[in-house]
Amino acid sequence: MSENPSGGRPPATMAVARLFGRGDIRRGREPVPPTDPGTDLVRVTAVGLCGSDLHWYGEAGIGDARLEAPLVVGHEFAGVIEGGPRHGQRVAVDPAIPCGHCESCREGYGNLCPDVRFAGHGSVDGALREYVAWPTELLVPLPDELSDADGALLEPLGVGLHAVDLGHVRVGDTVAVVGCGPIGLLTLQLVRVAGATRVLAVEPLAHRLAAARSLGVDDAVTPEQADQAYWRRVAGRGADVVFEVAGTDEAVGTALAAVRPGGRVVLAGIPDDDHVTFSASTARRKGVTIVLVRRMNRVYERAVELVRQGRVDLSGLVTATYPLERAAEAFEAARQRTGLKVVITPS
Repeated sequence: MSENPSGGRPPATMAVARLFGRGDIRRGREPVPPTDPGTDLVRVTAVGLCGSDLHWYGEAGIGDARLEAPLVVGHEFAGVIEGGPRHGQRVAVDPAIPCGHCESCREGYGNLCPDVRFAGHGSVDGALREYVAWPTELLVPLPDELSDADGALLEPLGVGLHAVDLGHVRVGDTVAVVGCGPIGLLTLQLVRVAGATRVLAVEPLAHRLAAARSLGVDDAVTPEQADQAYWRRVAGRGADVVFEVAGTDEAVGTALAAVRPGGRVVLAGIPDDDHVTFSASTARRKGVTIVLVRRMNRVYERAVELVRQGRVDLSGLVTATYPLERAAEAFEAARQRTGLKVVITPS
């Protein structure tokens, strides 16, 4: 349990960092949001900056969504419930609010809901503020073994877990991960848990390659090294499953070169211009199954248990932490890609 630093009662206003345009983050004060039935007020303690946040910051949009009005971004977050029967409980926050009524929701695929509301996306304000009002059922208790930053990292862990689910990794598989940012590094760990016996990593940045090697992968190389001769040497016919977690055409091309005939390629990266181009003949001749990742789907409790039991290690992923008043500096640091995960602490 944690107590409100103001003495148990939230103030009338809160600090907010709001995006007004490309590279234009402004800090101000706004009213603390009210709670409706079925929601709780959460004092935000940690927010991870994701690649999609960097799209909003650098492009004023992501995919086909554009910045229509000033937006509070941030969807990887944890906090403390303020008020109500769960007052003081530390929680991780599931950022997606599906409608619950459409066919996708009824079939159990809330992540595919066409009317989903998502923190820090479109018109739904996210977590770069001191307080958030959020549906009670989407607040996942954090065990004492997990820090606030760990709680924020559960969202990218959940994306990796959903990607591995879509990859159908089997015991004894050879798996490659192309792109070793935070989600890629988490995916490297998850495929081991899923039973992969040979795990390979591809990444252009030296410090991320080093991070992949520190996780005990069987080999880690740059994209230039990952040619056809390399895959034949280390994986014979190729990897059974390849996860692309970079969002570039080059990474998709590497994934298709790496996968074996009849294998599976999971595309988790988000391209800058909302388009992906690859060699159709390569994919066709190999008879590749290509799967795309849409965020995650009902995996938070599993993610918590994997971390609590020590099956996935989150330590070392957070390489920089900034207070809310330095949010613009935090975004610029994240854009430089000199570290791994940048976390902002609003309160």
